[in-house]
Amino acid sequence: MKFLKNLISLIYPPLCTGCAEALLGNESFLCSECLSKLPKTRYLSYADNSAYDRLLGRFPVQKVSSYLYYNKHGLGQKIVAEIKYRGNTALGEWIGSYMAEELLPSGFFDGIECILPVPLHKKKIRIRGFNQSEIIARGISRITAIPLDKQHLYRVKANATQTRKNLFERWKNTQDIFDVRAPEAFENRHLLLFDDVLTTGSTLEACARALMQCKNTRISVLTLAIA
Repeated sequence: MKFLKNLISLIYPPLCTGCAEALLGNESFLCSECLSKLPKTRYLSYADNSAYDRLLGRFPVQKVSSYLYYNKHGLGQKIVAEIKYRGNTALGEWIGSYMAEELLPSGFFDGIECILPVPLHKKKIRIRGFNQSEIIARGISRITAIPLDKQHLYRVKANATQTRKNLFERWKNTQDIFDVRAPEAFENRHLLLFDDVLTTGSTLEACARALMQCKNTRISVLTLAIA
């Protein structure tokens, strides 16, 4: 079986998500050149960053960061699309681990006790087969050893897609769509909300509003990318 797998890889080598060139034996998902060109925000160099500003005043938040810029036709968008729309869950877990490895020395994860991926509605899970935020968060959890919780925060209703909505429409579209099972599970805990892309912040705000019913809960936010 291993021989057959190696033979297939030799004839049909895996391709880079960024440039579609064949990957070398020591490369995974991105070639060395594309890896060096990842559009990193470097937000961890300063706490008052664009991601933080986008959520400021909407709910009490401890720390906020986004790892990549999500520019049209850019590498950040390609990575998210490959995970979300082409079902490349292996890439999702890998980029989550890669991001966590880089952020870990900064102290961003210090004090965080639980990672909460923004949940999808069960109908969307049945259609897509997975939650892309959960897949990426799995990689973060593996590197940081912070447990992943996908049970307590849940989506009450399947709202319409956000893609073509303006700021107000996105906010209205996400009102009261999340809730928490057994709020005492998050009491006195520092939680990390994780989503794939930060756009207007309406979905994250809706999650945070649901979590705020838990006594003395502190919330930080991390996303793979920011649009």
